[in-house]
Amino acid sequence: MSAPTARLVLASDRRKSAPLDPAQPLTIGRASSNRLCLASQGEVSDHHAVVRFSRSQGWLVCEWQSRDGTFLEGQRVQHCRRLDDGDEIRLGPQGPVLVFELQAKAASAAPPTPERAPSPTPPVAEAPVAAAAPVRPPTSVTVAGQSVAVATIRSAAVQSLPQHPHIFSWWLLLCLGGLLLLPFPLLFWPLQLAALAGWILLGSRKQHRLVLVLRDGRALRHSFANRRTALAHRNGIRKAIGQAADTP
Repeated sequence: MSAPTARLVLASDRRKSAPLDPAQPLTIGRASSNRLCLASQGEVSDHHAVVRFSRSQGWLVCEWQSRDGTFLEGQRVQHCRRLDDGDEIRLGPQGPVLVFELQAKAASAAPPTPERAPSPTPPVAEAPVAAAAPVRPPTSVTVAGQSVAVATIRSAAVQSLPQHPHIFSWWLLLCLGGLLLLPFPLLFWPLQLAALAGWILLGSRKQHRLVLVLRDGRALRHSFANRRTALAHRNGIRKAIGQAADTP
């Protein structure tokens, strides 16, 4: 499949656009190493998304290492999704919107310029969203406030552990102690119901830890309240070190 000429246009200011090169993926994020650097956009992650060309599928938008996700036409991108002319890519739930345009289609739809009335001034060049920079993969990641070189990471995994591992023992102890109030049903039953509700509520809570194992044998851990966020960080790190995101 030959690559049609395409570009990304900033929806809030259509004078700003970035051309797409089939031979070179367009990396998007706040970090200066991205070809499309959006340093002033707070909703955008350092390494947020990638737009690239596939000979078998055409133009694709791919999730990279974003905190809040990449959305295509309102649906969150899990890995990669195909782009069609006019599709809107939103960086984060409330972030900037980039419109994918096939320039060949736009050129054919434009009305022809009459030969007798040529434009007296040369066309104005489109202003790029940001200056292009050489594509460089991330060389480090930040875990628990500490910068870790990608080359020193052996593996990344997520562990889901109960926040209150001894809650069953406390519930059992409280129930046995409550038997002393058995002759007083007005006290006994509320105590038993409260103990049961506490066990169910606290026993279902878990903490999710991202565990990085370094090549020197050390392990770094960072806790997340949300499992999906922990998995997103794990998948981003696995991509950076060249492992499949769904590796167990």
